[in-house]
Amino acid sequence: MNIGYFDYPTPVNEPVKSYAAGSAEKMLLKKALKDLKSVEHDIPAVIGGKEIRSGNKIKMRPPHELSHVLGYFHRSGKEQIESAISAALTAKSSWERMNWENRASIFLKAADLLSGKYRNVMNAATMLGQSKNYNVSKILKYK
Repeated sequence: MNIGYFDYPTPVNEPVKSYAAGSAEKMLLKKALKDLKSVEHDIPAVIGGKEIRSGNKIKMRPPHELSHVLGYFHRSGKEQIESAISAALTAKSSWERMNWENRASIFLKAADLLSGKYRNVMNAATMLGQSKNYNVSKILKYK
C-alpha cells in the first residue's frame, strides 16, 4: 500500500468546438478524414502484444459510402480467440497487481492524447466507421 500525497489534475470538460466554416478545427478534421480515406488499412488482431494476421480478411466500409473500402480486418478463428482470452487473463492479473497511481496515470495519458494529438484522427475514424458528423448545433441547443 502506498502512503503519501499524490497530485492529479482537477477534472474539467473539454471545450465544445464549433467546426464553423473556415475554422482551424474544421480544416484539421477534413485533413484527417482525407488522410484516413486515402489508404486501405490492414488491421490485424493484436493478441498479447503481437499482430496476428489470419489471412481471412473482411472489407471495412463506411456505412454512408458503401462503394469505398477503408481497409480490411483479419477475422479471428477459434485458436486466436482462445489465445486472446488467455492473454487477457494474464494481463488482468498484471493490471490488478499494479498500484492505483500507475493505473490512473495510464488513463490520464490516454485522455491527454485523445483530447490533443489524436483528437482529429479519432473523430475522423468515428465519422467514417459509424457515419457520425461534426454538426454540434443540435448538442448546443440542449445546453
